[in-house]
Amino acid sequence: MANIIDILEQRGYIEQVTDKEELVKVIEKENISFYIGIDPTADSLHVGHFVSLMVASIMQKHGLRPVILMGGGTAAIGDPSGKTDMRKMLTREEIDKNVAAIKKQVEKFVSFEGENGAVIVNNADWLVGLNYIDFMREIGSKFTISRMLAAECYKNRLETGLTFFEMGYMLMQSYDFYHLYNELGVKLEIGGNDQWSNIIGGVELVRKFNHADAFGLTFKLLTTKEGKKMGKTEKGALWLNPDLTSPYEFYQYWRNVGDADVRNVLKMLTYLPDDEIIELTSVEGEAINHAKEVAAYEITKIVHGEEAAKAAEEAAKSLFGNGANSENVPSVQIAADSSILDAIIAAGFAPSKGEAKRLIAQGGITLNDEKVTDITMTITDEILASEPLLRKGKKGFCKLVK
Repeated sequence: MANIIDILEQRGYIEQVTDKEELVKVIEKENISFYIGIDPTADSLHVGHFVSLMVASIMQKHGLRPVILMGGGTAAIGDPSGKTDMRKMLTREEIDKNVAAIKKQVEKFVSFEGENGAVIVNNADWLVGLNYIDFMREIGSKFTISRMLAAECYKNRLETGLTFFEMGYMLMQSYDFYHLYNELGVKLEIGGNDQWSNIIGGVELVRKFNHADAFGLTFKLLTTKEGKKMGKTEKGALWLNPDLTSPYEFYQYWRNVGDADVRNVLKMLTYLPDDEIIELTSVEGEAINHAKEVAAYEITKIVHGEEAAKAAEEAAKSLFGNGANSENVPSVQIAADSSILDAIIAAGFAPSKGEAKRLIAQGGITLNDEKVTDITMTITDEILASEPLLRKGKKGFCKLVK
């Protein structure tokens, strides 16, 4: 029987892992606890978190216990990884609000019942009250500046200005692992590959306290074949909160992935078995569209539930069949006498009036199936009464309402 590490590799998740052979041996002896950290810098998770929670879900299904760490403490600093500037400092009230909202989304991926039921913890509970002098004596003394500056998350910030405030992030995240090892028996930290430096810091810290059974694992970021990160739209991030990204928009994003990317998307973001995924994607031409429809439905079902997935699927079929005004199509409120340019921007089809004008000039915008050619067009009260459908090309849809 394949072990969980091999299963994750077969699904295309794993990027790096410390001491793989030893980790497999430890997992074979006991159903260990693992943890994944989520910094609550917003009140919703996005597609980047989706991948990590799928990994957590699969690991739990194979007997391991997930510990979901909400970074109520570390969010007060902000991870410098992948950033050219210091992150915005959040207030304690903002962080607490975000933590509460994210907890509800996590529950869709992991179970809190049974012997290996998930546990949610908040590192504010042990970080906020730390005594600085004691912490630096016990933990800070275990880190060397030269080693920390060699880490990618810090090296990329040296030219733009890395603060001592931000350097403390690695110490805090490493201490999280040490704390969870002692309190909950956590022996494995997992995270996106951009967290490798921080995860290694935690593994090494635990081992410096004479615990050899500490491990780290990172998974690949979800990217296209060209290496472009997935989960971005013209409106911004693809959120898991239906109030920020509607189930229909969410469904359509996955329905429109590239032909070369659909197999990877099915492997990383659904629970479908490998043989079914291979069968679905071993086709060419228009036949691959069925695989995309399956991917869109399965992914939307996981995040928003079966009812929302069915509604989004029906809305898409309705639109492509010219049944334009489906209730499930995303809508945007427009004031009477707004310009067509304002409507295009509000629908998320363009970031500026200049870009909106370019789309019209290229014939890319239609209103109720009629091509828009006049950049000075006004969306009158009479037009809005019919709740017209604004389209961008063949794949962008938005209903205009009062």
